[in-house]
Amino acid sequence: MTVDKERAIRATVRSSVEAYASGFCDRHISELHDENGTINSKIHNIFISALGPEIQYYSALVRSLDSSLGNMLELMAINIASLNYEVTQHVEGILYGEQTKYIAKILEEYKRHARIPLIQDYEGITKYSDTKDKITKRHESDYCLKDLENGMHYLIELKIGGDLDNKKARSEKEALLEQYCILTNTLGSEEKVKIYFATAYNRYGEGNEWNQGRVLQFFSKEELLISSDFWNMICKAENGYDIVIDEYKKNANLIIAALNKIKKAYLPDSNRKRK
Repeated sequence: MTVDKERAIRATVRSSVEAYASGFCDRHISELHDENGTINSKIHNIFISALGPEIQYYSALVRSLDSSLGNMLELMAINIASLNYEVTQHVEGILYGEQTKYIAKILEEYKRHARIPLIQDYEGITKYSDTKDKITKRHESDYCLKDLENGMHYLIELKIGGDLDNKKARSEKEALLEQYCILTNTLGSEEKVKIYFATAYNRYGEGNEWNQGRVLQFFSKEELLISSDFWNMICKAENGYDIVIDEYKKNANLIIAALNKIKKAYLPDSNRKRK
């Protein structure tokens, strides 16, 4: 990785964290006197409010933090990927009825454990093309990356923690396979297209085996980009993950400061009690 490329990645991470911390703080402070705001609305849940204002505050804030932080990471990843790839977030083109039927067939076999997911399961799917039964379809994508250096296309479904139930795992694979068909039909070849299921972090701990069974029922391990593999790919560098995490940690104090400011606004008595 060149020095300029690393600086660009670090700048993207830094600006993402800065914008997130500022926006998160401003939004919650602006809702301080709004009874329908994210935190105040918890007062209407008698089962939460009965536990006291601190529990009410923390239960609402943690949910908001978890959701909005995930959105920030998704956008940050797109901005980093844009440094190295041509990025779009949809595919549009012809999808043949025979391809749809074949996708349904292998997904049903995955569901019944009659087939173990392999990339080879859908290789050659472009031959299932009946010109009498076709539709033009548009699919929204998390990431559709094109490597301009070698012409490779990567269709990626990103789930921040990768926690999927069986129904969602099946639907995510179905969507990716349809995108694969649309893109390969458009390109006229399958050689330059790959699909991936990705997570922003390893819910089992970095370096540990990622083995969520519900996902592995529908995705082969070759189709997974877990944590460091995902960040390394979008950074297009073997140490991309290390750079992203290092820069994030250097700027995490901005988010901590925002959280402290929000707490002082909503729980002004908490500091006095400690004194």
